[in-house]
Amino acid sequence: MNNPKVLAFDVFGTIVDWYGSIYKEVAETFYGEIDADKFALAWRAGYAPAMQRVMSGELEWTLIDDLHRMILDELLSRFQIDSLTEEQIYHLNKVWHRLEPWPDSVEGLTRLKSNFLICTLSNGNIALLTNMAKHGKLPWDCILSAEFFRKYKPDPSTYLGVANTFRVNPGEVMLVASHHNDLSAARQCGLKTAFIERPMEFGPIQGNDTSPRIGNDLHCLDILDLAKQLDC
Repeated sequence: MNNPKVLAFDVFGTIVDWYGSIYKEVAETFYGEIDADKFALAWRAGYAPAMQRVMSGELEWTLIDDLHRMILDELLSRFQIDSLTEEQIYHLNKVWHRLEPWPDSVEGLTRLKSNFLICTLSNGNIALLTNMAKHGKLPWDCILSAEFFRKYKPDPSTYLGVANTFRVNPGEVMLVASHHNDLSAARQCGLKTAFIERPMEFGPIQGNDTSPRIGNDLHCLDILDLAKQLDC
């Protein structure tokens, strides 16, 4: 494999531990009065259907921050929570800006940055991704977001948009992700792909599919392993 010029990273789950971060904040916010595992997983489960409403045209273009708030409002009702003020709900919704990196992410990205241009390719909005990078000390060269393209992954314009942004061929971009559907869509657009194992992405109970799939250029244990396989 010829090395790519640009590494574009999925963020939620691949670079940051959304489950662990949300579980912790929910548990602390409600003092153990609700099942933080179920709440965190339900919040994440609402993500794809909410984006589909945008992609289908049912909703006009809507930022992930606002979709997260729509899902949160529904969950507060479902879990029969009515004790939070508007300020507290706003703060809880911004937990997605404060997600903690996986232990290998910062060091791995720093090593990769020495040889490659590294950027996000996330459905998160720009403010969210910027605040997350500041919080977690993530050393991106550039933040690319679905907001920039006004299309959510897996729309081809997001993957091809990375190549267009940096004036390279699609085959000179590698998408790095822990989600097989994301990687499959990127390959269909001509990008190289690297799968990152994140067995704990959905927590210790639900687990995650880390099995190898045909078609990926690389299969990596984590971001440090990716750096090793790319000779960084």
